[in-house]
Amino acid sequence: MTEKQDLDTTPPEDSAALSDEPIPDAGADAGSDGVSAPDRARELLGQLEGKLQDVATAAAPVARQIGAKAAELTAVAATKAGPLAHRAAEATTDVGQRVAGRAQSVAAELRSEPAEASADEKASGEPAADAAEEPKAPSA
Repeated sequence: MTEKQDLDTTPPEDSAALSDEPIPDAGADAGSDGVSAPDRARELLGQLEGKLQDVATAAAPVARQIGAKAAELTAVAATKAGPLAHRAAEATTDVGQRVAGRAQSVAAELRSEPAEASADEKASGEPAADAAEEPKAPSA
């Protein structure tokens, strides 16, 4: 893993074969069969388009089958999810009703506390002390 790599950049001994000589017939417009480069490119492009069309035609039924299978799986999942969603909705309704009942009882208790405190004040003639308040220390 920690091997040294040979980064020698000297050219190989047979570098004479890789000289900068021009390629024969590189400047000619026509190839050996007399067809020009643009015509040859158009011909190859036409062949490529034909092959792509063949692949697309062959792939269409497979894509249709994949889509049908995906739709079937979605239908099965929806069928199985329906009852589960109903049970979840029922549970949510039950919990919601319990929470609402508790909230109403807490609200009723909170409303009744000030009424009880004012009734105590009237009976004793003194303001009622909150249970949360600490008695004040006598002043010296």
